[in-house]
Amino acid sequence: MKKISSDIAFTPPIKAIQTEKGSREHYARMEEAGGWHTRITPELEEFVAGLDMFYMGTANTDGQPYIQYRGGPTGFLRVLDDATLGFADFGGNRQYISIGNLSENPKAFLFLMDYANRRRIKVWGTARVVEDDPELLAKLADPSYRARVERAICFSVEAWDVNCKQHIHQRVRVDEAD
Repeated sequence: MKKISSDIAFTPPIKAIQTEKGSREHYARMEEAGGWHTRITPELEEFVAGLDMFYMGTANTDGQPYIQYRGGPTGFLRVLDDATLGFADFGGNRQYISIGNLSENPKAFLFLMDYANRRRIKVWGTARVVEDDPELLAKLADPSYRARVERAICFSVEAWDVNCKQHIHQRVRVDEAD
């Protein structure tokens, strides 16, 4: 059976539920048209450049999920090439759950939110922690941002999709409010 990019999320049990609930036909048409994106496009690059936060999901080998808020200066999540995103990982609460999970399970998920414009993008892939690459760390650092870069996280994109804006509550940053 041909592998489709949305298969990363639409497993056989999910497709069965979609059939039962009446949405499978819609998603089958999307898959016939090529499915989700598998490379970083100018649209995704522009979206990423405007973010000052996102959520990253990881799971340990037992499957226990973990969602981590990641924040920084606008544009701190960067496109490294047409298949890789990267960001400086700043010092935080020192629990190291995300990097611990990635040490045993590289599968990861990015949930990119633009609350002001009610837009979200879901990104599936794998992530790796990079602590010993001064050139990469310098490339991802923002000297004007007062946080210590502890490491970089590089995210290999396997699939991404723009999600509908339904039910997204519009929020704006304090510095953008009138």
